[in-house]
Formats: sequence, C-alpha cells, structure tokens
Amino acid sequence: MAAMTPQPGIMDISLYQGGASHLAGVDNVLKLSSNENPLGPPPAAIEALTSAAKGMHLYPSTDHAALRTAIAEVWNVDADRVICGVGSDEVLQFVTQAFAGPGDEIIHTEHGFSMYPILANMAGATPVSVPERDRVVDVDAILNAVTDHTRIVLLTNPGNPTGTRLSDAELVRLADELPQRVILVIDGAYTEYAEGYDGGLALAEVRPNVLMTRTFSKIYGLGGLRVGWGYGPKDMIDVMTRIRQPFNLSTVALAAAEAAARDTKWVEDCAALNADQRARLTGALRQLGLACDDSDTNFVLARAASVPEADAAEAALNADGILVRRVGGYGFPEGLRITVGNAEQTGRVISALTEWRNAS
Repeated sequence: MAAMTPQPGIMDISLYQGGASHLAGVDNVLKLSSNENPLGPPPAAIEALTSAAKGMHLYPSTDHAALRTAIAEVWNVDADRVICGVGSDEVLQFVTQAFAGPGDEIIHTEHGFSMYPILANMAGATPVSVPERDRVVDVDAILNAVTDHTRIVLLTNPGNPTGTRLSDAELVRLADELPQRVILVIDGAYTEYAEGYDGGLALAEVRPNVLMTRTFSKIYGLGGLRVGWGYGPKDMIDVMTRIRQPFNLSTVALAAAEAAARDTKWVEDCAALNADQRARLTGALRQLGLACDDSDTNFVLARAASVPEADAAEAALNADGILVRRVGGYGFPEGLRITVGNAEQTGRVISALTEWRNAS
C-alpha cells in the first residue's frame, strides 16, 4: 500500500513550544513564562461566562454578532469588517490560508512570533525570515526581501520576545512602500500595553491591503478561552470568513469576551499596573547587569552576557520557584523573557536575581 503523503510544507513544521508551567518538586510556582495577566480576567467576564454556561447545550452564534458589535462600539470600527477567531492565531491562519499557497512567500522578521513560519508552512507557502536591527523591526530589510512571489508580511508590533515597537512613522512607511498586492498583517497582541499606539487600526481602516489582529488572551486575561479578532478591508474579511468554521468560538468564550471588551476600566487598571512594574523590573535588571530594551509589552527580555550566565540566572529563579521563558528559538540563546507580574511577584523576581548576583 502506498504511503500517505502530507500536503507540501506540513513536514517542515516544528512543533510550537509553549511556556513551561511546572517545576519538579515545587508547589508554589510563580509562572512568568507565558505573558499572562497577573490580575486574571475581569470579574464581568467571569460573571458573563458563568451565566452563559447554563446554555452550554445550545450551539453558539455562527456570526459572532454580539461580540463584533461590542468590538465595534469599544474601538469605533465597522462590525462588518471584524472577524473573530480562536485567539488571534486563528485569524492569522485565516489570512495565510486564504491568500498564500505553494509557490508564494510570506515574510516575517527574525525575532517575530514563532507561529509565523508554522502558518506559512501550513499554507504550503515559503516562510522568508529577514533580519531586525538592534532587536527592532527593520522596514528596509522587509522591503528588500519582497519579490514577485511575496503575498503576505507578518509583523508583530510590539514585538515578541523583544518587547520593542516600530514607530508609527516607520509603520506607515512600510505600508506605503509595500506593493498593494502584498498584505501587511499587523499582529497587535500587546497593543494595550503600548501607550498611545492604536495597533495599526488607522492603517487597517483605510488601506486595501492591511489587516490588524488583536487578542483577548493578554491584557483581558482570557488566554484559557482563546478569543481573538481581526479588522481589515471588507472584501478581505469576506474571503477569510469563507474558511472560518461556523462554530469556531464557544458560547461561554463569546460571552466572556464581549463582557471583557466592554470593561474598559479593567484594561486601564491592568495597563497602569503593568507600566509601573515593568519600569521597576527593567530598572532592577539593568542595575544587576542584565541588558534589556525598553518594553511596550507585558514582559521584559533580559539579555545575559553569555549563555552560561543566562543558565545560572534561570537556575536561581527556578530555585525560588519562578518560571521564565528561555527564547533561544527566537534567536536569543542568552535571553530570559520575564512576564511583568504584580508588585509582590516583581519583588520576588528582583530578590531572587539580586541574591544570585551577590553570590556570583
């Protein structure tokens, strides 16, 4: 019998590795490896989910109308140009699957989200990695990589795991200089943590080839429910909707996300806490001799002087029950990505690293 042959690109996919959540022999683990909100979900979302659970025997909405309406009202956008997915990851999958395939190229930056080459390979397209400059997206490097085969540019802004952000002017320049046949996807999972940044919304509002994606997994604290959304030109959204599973989001997920979207005060409070503790953590890391860029996200990328030093710092954190994310797969073997926690959690990180540095 002939062997089964998978579609082109599938066997080139390396399995995604999430942040660790357990330490052997440790009960009181502080998980700072997955950029989760230390305050959790808003109470309004928990209440909405609990209420919606009574109707779990019923199929959910297929058009996500209530959630799209909430998004439209909160962000002042057109509900008909909103598409919802299982996290923003699924929205990214929609656009790559709908607009790229074998023989096409999808550009991403060297330190971009590790799902990008996976999504390209899932579509049978060729992922093309371009360098960044000092851990910031390099617009010229992207533009120089564009060929007749380029169909999509996937851009994380602010970046993960760098935490850096491309300036608004450079983002507009990228949109201006890309051929209109190339779709620019602005992945704004961390937008709410970047003061004064719209996540690419203004560009997605008026450009025929720009899609903005957002998530409820980060500042909204709904990572366990997996809800995200995208916003772009109506004709692009219509194409993507054709390949969206009709029941891709559950009743409880839709209800919780709608309540979370409307709780703007919760977002403001979470962003304020993050800004305070991010500044505190950044300052402490630099004083301890661990380099880090200013971050526009809910994490800080600490860069040790060497891989052995990073190993030692991680071991010291682990010994105190603290989990952070090693990001060698993102091009930083000497890097530790540390989620910004609350005041107590941030203090615990600083204390463990200070004790390690003093002992070394």
